[in-house]
Amino acid sequence: MAGMPCPLIVYIIIIHESMRHIKYIIYVGIAMTLLAASSCSPAKPQNPNELAVRAAKVYYDYLIAGNFEAYVDGFYRPDSIPGSYREQLIVNAKQYMGQLKDDHSGLAAVQAISAKTDTVRHVGRAFLMLCFADSTKEEIVVPMVLHDGNWYLK
Repeated sequence: MAGMPCPLIVYIIIIHESMRHIKYIIYVGIAMTLLAASSCSPAKPQNPNELAVRAAKVYYDYLIAGNFEAYVDGFYRPDSIPGSYREQLIVNAKQYMGQLKDDHSGLAAVQAISAKTDTVRHVGRAFLMLCFADSTKEEIVVPMVLHDGNWYLK
């Protein structure tokens, strides 16, 4: 048995090779755990000014698209309103767009400019630029109310 390695050395080599695989598995497990933990970190809080002006723009985009019901539903109302009153508000929104069509050939686009919010009082003002089809523009201030985490027109 002169040329054969000692069985103890062979056993140590086998253990050493197995340990390399175990170390690899442990390192991969740690890396995956760290990756999972970092992806589960709490979401970065959003800027209330940005959220308010985006909401105002969405409601005015509803107007442009002719979705008057969604525009009317974008107003904050602490209580429910009768269906007949809601229908009157929808008719008012249609008349408003008709008036803009007569005065400026219609409302072509709305641009979000900025907003100023008071998160303690849950109110804000969104500044929008109305871009009309006749190439005129008008900056408006839209009062907003924060209720249950959503911004509504006031």
